[in-house]
Amino acid sequence: MDFSIHITDWVLTQPFRISGFEWINSRCLVVELSEDGYVGRGEAQGVFYLDETAESIFEQAHTVADDIRRGVSRGELQDLLPAGGARNAIACAMWDLECKRAGKTIWQLTGIDPKPVTTVYTIGLEDSPEAMAAKAAAAADAPILKIKLRSHMPYEKLAAIRAARPDAVLVVDANQGWSFEQLQEVLPKCVGLDLAMIEQPLARGGDEQLEGFESPITLAADESCLHTGELDTAARRYSMINIKLDKTGGLTEALRLAKAAKARDCKLMVGNMVGTSLSMAPSFVVAQLCDFVDIDGPLLLKYDQPNGLEYINGVVKGFDPALWG
Repeated sequence: MDFSIHITDWVLTQPFRISGFEWINSRCLVVELSEDGYVGRGEAQGVFYLDETAESIFEQAHTVADDIRRGVSRGELQDLLPAGGARNAIACAMWDLECKRAGKTIWQLTGIDPKPVTTVYTIGLEDSPEAMAAKAAAAADAPILKIKLRSHMPYEKLAAIRAARPDAVLVVDANQGWSFEQLQEVLPKCVGLDLAMIEQPLARGGDEQLEGFESPITLAADESCLHTGELDTAARRYSMINIKLDKTGGLTEALRLAKAAKARDCKLMVGNMVGTSLSMAPSFVVAQLCDFVDIDGPLLLKYDQPNGLEYINGVVKGFDPALWG
């Protein structure tokens, strides 16, 4: 099997800010596996809050090049690399190659029935409530908005957005930016704003106070649940799990986590690390199992892959197998 990797750089339409980070582009690791005239591809960005970069996962992928060329299986890959961006890109390329060699779609291989899903549209962090409300108003075609917040004026920003978009479903992502005390203060105020859920309000490793805490709004784990090995702890603190393929290290583990989380009566969300449709396609598979879908990465980019996902007013209908799967 031929194994090649490279890094691509995709420019965002505008700077994208969350609590503690800002991006102007999306740097992606792309893996290509070739065998018998068939080519499988996978893309990953890495887990930024674990200090992964396109360059670091490029180097990590290189360490298993000989094993990949020897033809290890998807199952064996789980033991060769830890969960993270490098394993994700390779695993997704393996799934794609398997589909092409077998002449089957990803839906036939997984046994999942595809249907259109509605993705959130992300409103990046701004300093003032007015600026965030303006962004929300400009996204009038998006029925579900995901609001990035930090500890500065969260309620005021949410109230301004709700006034600008009384029709929208609102979900919040604090990206570990709040304290438990602030969460306790903000939650009662936010009940009247009809929020669908709040994602990762507290820091990873600093959210033990959520055990036994009864929140009036659904709380979701993102940074606090990377893979199935962290599910037991996360499920005691959160009622929803955000699955991202870069976190789980690929579609194989993502599907395993989805099944295990459902068995714990957790709701599910699928998220993204702002990649192209090549990253979103396998996430679209996981989206079929989820209550909330966040695969709007390509909408934040100036350009996308050929044969990319089709977005119409927030609805994602699917993708062409020429892209992936």
